[in-house]
Order: sequence, then structure tokens, then C-alpha cells
Amino acid sequence: MKKDLKFYRTLFISTFSLSAFTFGGGYVIVPLMRKKFVEKLKWIDEEEMINLIAISQSSPGAIAVNTSILVGYKLAGIPGALISTLGTVLPPLIILTAISFVYNQFKDNAVVNAALKGMQAGIAAVIIDVVYDLAAGIIKKKRAVSAIIMLGAFIAAFWLDINVAFIILASGAIGAAMVIYRERKRRRV
Repeated sequence: MKKDLKFYRTLFISTFSLSAFTFGGGYVIVPLMRKKFVEKLKWIDEEEMINLIAISQSSPGAIAVNTSILVGYKLAGIPGALISTLGTVLPPLIILTAISFVYNQFKDNAVVNAALKGMQAGIAAVIIDVVYDLAAGIIKKKRAVSAIIMLGAFIAAFWLDINVAFIILASGAIGAAMVIYRERKRRRV
């Protein structure tokens, strides 16, 4: 892919607009990044994006910023990582700076509180949409072990209240074992 000024501008505008107009944190912005970079721009394939998201989740820091760094680096190396990171962190920085000046006037405003409650419902819908898309992709590829890991992770987090760090470590260990098994099987053939 040729990296010209138009490419970098599109990368910056994409991450900037996703970050500026998305409420709900990384678990909302990351699926929208997936839609933008996988479905609309077709710069990254689905499986690669899922892998980048998995790495982002297991890395320390904000998942939206981590995903931006990885997507930018994947697309254009260090310049891409810097541009996509700037596009992702600049909107919250600007918004929070502006809000800090007027916070005391709005903190007890019923209209503002109601609007934020309404946004929570929309965020839940976006997260459900992402889970559905990811699950459909796993089921479509008929990866039974991946589906079992996904279901087990949900049960462990939601009903058994197991710390997410342990779930990530266990899922990573199972995934690593699967890759090692497939690699050994491939070498034997």
C-alpha cells in the first residue's frame, strides 16, 4: 500500500473522528475501528484485526490507544502509529480540557445526567453488536475451540466473577497451546 499524504490524512481523520464522536471507552471505539479499517477502508483483514484487538486488550493502557498504535504501526510503521495515536488521544484531550472549565455548572444538571444515561443504552447496543459480529465470525469459520473459549470466558467473567486478568491469561495459554499443536501437526504432514 502506497503511503502518501492522502493515506496519512485518512488515517488521522479516521482515528480522530472515531475518538471524537464515540462515547463509552475502548470497548465501543475498537469495534468501530474494526468497521472502519476492515469493512470500509479494507486496509486490514478481519482475522488480523481480531489479533490486534487481542494484543491491545492484553497490553497495559487504554485499549483504544493500544489498538490505534497497533493499527497505525501495521499500516505504516512508526509514522502510522504516531499519527493514529495522535488522532485517538487528541479529541478526549480537547473535550476534557473544555469540560474542566464548565464542570461545576453542569455536574448537577438533570438534562446532562439524563443524556449520559441515554448514551449508556446506546453503548450497550454497540457492544452487543460487536460481540455478535465476533461470535458470528468464529462460528462461521467452525472453530469449536474458539467458541468454547469465548463462551467460557463470558461465563467466568459474568457469572463466576473471575478476575479478567486470569481469564485473559487462561485464554492466551489455550490459544498458544492450540497454535503449538497445529504447528506440530503441520510439520508431521
